Amino acid sequence: MLQDIEPYLACPHCARPLTLDGRTLRCAGGHSHDLAKQGYVSLLAGDAHTGTGDTADMVAARGDFLAAGHYRPIADALAEAAVAAVADADAAAGGLVADLGAGTGHYLAHVLDALPGRPGAALDISKYALRRAARAHPRIGAVVCDAWRPLPLLDASAGLVLNVFAPRNGPEIRRVLRPGGTLLLVSPTARHLRELVATLGLLSVDEEKQRRIDEKLGPYLAPAGRREVEFTMRLSAEDVRTVVGMGPSAWHTDPARLGERLAALPDPVEVTASVTVAAYRR
Repeated sequence: MLQDIEPYLACPHCARPLTLDGRTLRCAGGHSHDLAKQGYVSLLAGDAHTGTGDTADMVAARGDFLAAGHYRPIADALAEAAVAAVADADAAAGGLVADLGAGTGHYLAHVLDALPGRPGAALDISKYALRRAARAHPRIGAVVCDAWRPLPLLDASAGLVLNVFAPRNGPEIRRVLRPGGTLLLVSPTARHLRELVATLGLLSVDEEKQRRIDEKLGPYLAPAGRREVEFTMRLSAEDVRTVVGMGPSAWHTDPARLGERLAALPDPVEVTASVTVAAYRR
């Protein structure tokens, strides 16, 4: 619920704290932001737009694929890392669990189940995704924002930040993390969906991706451990179509050509899921 995360929210125009007044968030600077009937609130700056967000079709595909449990080992590993991070952190870390690029709220809800009592902010630029995130867990508040701009969170408001297959803004993540707080970042390895990449013409993952992530975050956060999570999925042709449609390859794949290539795959097909779950500490 938005009420759970109200104490941590900042106005996108003046960075002052926001207060919930009925179905409107207000700040002392006179700015107001109305809660949408679907349960989320937009805290985008006036000149921002949502054109880069996931479409309704992409969100529907992601919802179907995640609900089927194909990525459950990733969600479990993230929840385990969250419990460990909270246990290792200074007691002062506390605070909000913020998911930057939260999508449907699937991973955030899983983490909140493992951390009773902690409020969660689902931050994403896609209003279609946040319609689902607002209903994904009773302690989730859903907020439309741009990951590349100042986040609508107060300084040092989050004890834990999640980032799963999503853009990451090092300076802003450091700003919103409390001292002792942790960023948990899930990123694909070069082996992720390798059986589909060449056959279906999907975007591939660079072997140097993790090194580049470390370099970009290095000025702001200190590495605090990582693990690789790799497993095999048995996917039907429809599952494969769904996993393509929910990710960045959806922007670059011709549906007709995809259908032709899918017909050449065995049904079901064994597909590798491979990610790194890395922790970074403020």
